[in-house]
Amino acid sequence: MLPKHAVLHANISTGRTADFVDTILELGAARTSAYVCFANVHMLVEAERNAEFRQIVNNAAVAAPDGSPVAAAVRWFRGPAQERMAGMDLLPELLRHAAERGQSVYFYGTTDDVLQAMVWRARWELPALRVVGAYAPPFRPLTAEEDADEVAAINAADPDLLFVALGCPRQERWMAAHQGRIGACMLGVGQAFRVYAGMEPRLPAWARKLWLEWAFRLWQEPRRLARRYFVTNTRFVYLMARATLENLAGWLPAVA
Repeated sequence: MLPKHAVLHANISTGRTADFVDTILELGAARTSAYVCFANVHMLVEAERNAEFRQIVNNAAVAAPDGSPVAAAVRWFRGPAQERMAGMDLLPELLRHAAERGQSVYFYGTTDDVLQAMVWRARWELPALRVVGAYAPPFRPLTAEEDADEVAAINAADPDLLFVALGCPRQERWMAAHQGRIGACMLGVGQAFRVYAGMEPRLPAWARKLWLEWAFRLWQEPRRLARRYFVTNTRFVYLMARATLENLAGWLPAVA
């Protein structure tokens, strides 16, 4: 299992891209009912605000540092130098390696149009990949009967990897609630579905290295994201500063 390092009160997995890919595929091959979180600033702030959600993040088999600030924070809090492990980047990597290893995948979430585009691309680029199912649930709470039917359908398809795109924190809560009920490794990849489907552009690599992805997404969806980014990013800076001062205060007496 990948080592973890605390960032604020969330335990973030560390390693190289190959380490993340191998660990996730091993969880899938073992039919381990486990889940993978891709932790960005929004998720860490939500974990600080809500103890129940923090436990969900910390119970994940893997909590990848999806956001560049999260990856940098690993190093800031005396952890190893860590690269960003974005769900948008790991999704195609995992599909490619799953095809090579004969593992199967299932896509759950978003809309029928997105799923159709995803499946078309996956089968065009990776003809050996076993796509055993794709389903877009309704945008409302499911009844117990509906949920049981979906679980039965997923288990009947028997995927190694179940990619889930319901948005944060809904997808993380969904995966935690279905741990032990679904015999696959579940991955909450959110917006990665739309990017992989070609329905949303990805920011160029040079701009991602400058931490500009939040600005790009804000430009795309200003009404939905303006308040969230302002509040969340400001809160994250405050939490980082407070944790840094607390760590410094604890370190100074030891030096003296």
